[in-house]
Amino acid sequence: AVYSDADARALHVLEADQAVHIGPASLAESYLNIEAIIEAAIESDADALHPGYGLLSENPDLADACENAGIIFIGPSAEAMRSMGDKSVARKLVGKHGVPTIRGYEGKEQAPAALAKRAAKIGYPVMIKASAGGGGRGMRLVEDKAQFEKAAESARSEAERSFGDGRLILERAIRGGRHVEVQVLGDEHGGLVHLGERDCSVQRRHQKVIEESPSPAVDDELRGRMTEAALAVARAVDYTSAGTVEFMLDADGEFYFLEMNTRLQVEHGVTELRTGLDIVRRQIAIARGEKLPFAQDDIEFEGHAMECRIYAEDPLRGYAPSPGRIDRFDVPQGEGIRNDVGTYAGDEITTDYDPMMAKVLTWGRDRDQAIERMQYALSNYRVGGVRTNLPLLRAVLWDPVFRTGGATTSFLDEELVPGTLAMAVTPHVLIAAFGFCLISGRDADPWLALGPLRAGGAARVNIKHGDRVYAVEGQRVAGSSNKWRVKAGNFRERTVRFAVAPGSHMVLEEADETTPLHVRWVESGGMEVNLGGSRYSLSLAGLERLRTESTRRQHGLTAPMPALVLKVLVRPGQVVRSRETLIVLEAMKMEHAIEAPYDGTVKDVHVKEGSRVKEGTVLIELEQDGA
Repeated sequence: AVYSDADARALHVLEADQAVHIGPASLAESYLNIEAIIEAAIESDADALHPGYGLLSENPDLADACENAGIIFIGPSAEAMRSMGDKSVARKLVGKHGVPTIRGYEGKEQAPAALAKRAAKIGYPVMIKASAGGGGRGMRLVEDKAQFEKAAESARSEAERSFGDGRLILERAIRGGRHVEVQVLGDEHGGLVHLGERDCSVQRRHQKVIEESPSPAVDDELRGRMTEAALAVARAVDYTSAGTVEFMLDADGEFYFLEMNTRLQVEHGVTELRTGLDIVRRQIAIARGEKLPFAQDDIEFEGHAMECRIYAEDPLRGYAPSPGRIDRFDVPQGEGIRNDVGTYAGDEITTDYDPMMAKVLTWGRDRDQAIERMQYALSNYRVGGVRTNLPLLRAVLWDPVFRTGGATTSFLDEELVPGTLAMAVTPHVLIAAFGFCLISGRDADPWLALGPLRAGGAARVNIKHGDRVYAVEGQRVAGSSNKWRVKAGNFRERTVRFAVAPGSHMVLEEADETTPLHVRWVESGGMEVNLGGSRYSLSLAGLERLRTESTRRQHGLTAPMPALVLKVLVRPGQVVRSRETLIVLEAMKMEHAIEAPYDGTVKDVHVKEGSRVKEGTVLIELEQDGA
């Protein structure tokens, strides 16, 4: 294994027989540094190198470097990677082999004005994509010409940092489409098979969140056409190893080539559960020159499988990354459940890399059973210390559109009711808030000026979550200092013991059940409770904290996450318009634009390009017109 400064205690380093340090946290100086990786392989006497997925996994220069160093590259040929890795070349090539492509542009003219003219000719909405990469980076959906140049500039900048190549291609955006991909496997002796399709339509920011196989939108006839098209793409470049051909399927049942990923996919486990094959083992065997031990007709597909990706991010804040130290990480166990994890309790999530922490997969005899098992798995996933997308995943798995197989690529943005993510409050959350008020003490916070405590060891507090107010009442158990009988709203009465650990951590002990939570006061006059990766914002009904001078900045725009300041686009005194980009941040390899929430004038700029900021740092002070 190899690792950077930021990953010195990463799980893959701890589990590897040998791990070699290759540089600082910066991608350019570590995981994108081909020379350092080859040196590490030579140092460890490796005779083969598996590139994993992401980063250099689709870079033909790494394959060439391995060959020059006498190291076997576990993947396709550099020629195949170059043909499919450059989207403009790939689109032209597959078109010659009869595979349909979306109307678009993949030419040499890359000036913003020239691309804008091409976009107008294609017709809006248009998808801008990085020619040299994927994974949602360097990709922007543009609704009209007014947005185009700004989106193109952002996509180009992100592509250059992620792939070292800022070239862009354009495609007509298909609304209400589905993202369906076909797994292929080829050897060096002409053997080539497909391993079925996966539906990856549930996406955020053009990155997959949930994958499943088979696709609920694909029947046998369509499956035959799509898999044959995928094999045609693979044959066009004499493909070897594992690869994935991705298609966009429209509402009329027509499909179009998107790209070929010349590497192992994050979601390969979905296919492994249905076929019983170990795709990584097959990659290694192919790299050793072995033939595929089976033909197409030998492959059996059984049941239904799906995968959910667990990210350290907050869906309620625009998927803002959530770095920090993980203080709890418990994965679910049960029949038909598989866990692929990359972290552990005590690990640190940084802003340097992708925020994916783990994957949870389920298999069932049919789709309904696979969904039921995934619902169970997500309900029993416990992550503490950082925010996660678990609330989003739970909302999707219970949503009727997804359950009936109707989710498209626009599902998360347009169809999933935003209110679904405002998770219904649980009794544990209300009881924890009640207990935190008791433990904090009358003088611990201005909120408690009236205090929840009453005579006789009884207490009552009204807790507000969203638009609802819950009366939470408790009675101390006789002879105990911290054991209480608590009734929260209409939930049943529970007898619990409150315990506090360092760092605002709290434990509820009820009979044989122990529930850890993280509770803290927030500056706005509220309370935040984190339970199992779900974050709840609460307040005490009727009370509001007096704002201090430091929190009175009504027009201060703050950093939504720890980040690097890439660009400062305004100066003090500058007049700006609503939704104009003021600052561009970078966190976890993605750009985040800080936009003006209204028309106004910049009063002050508190950061410089290249500086690192913490979550909540005031970036700009903006005075609203007419304020």
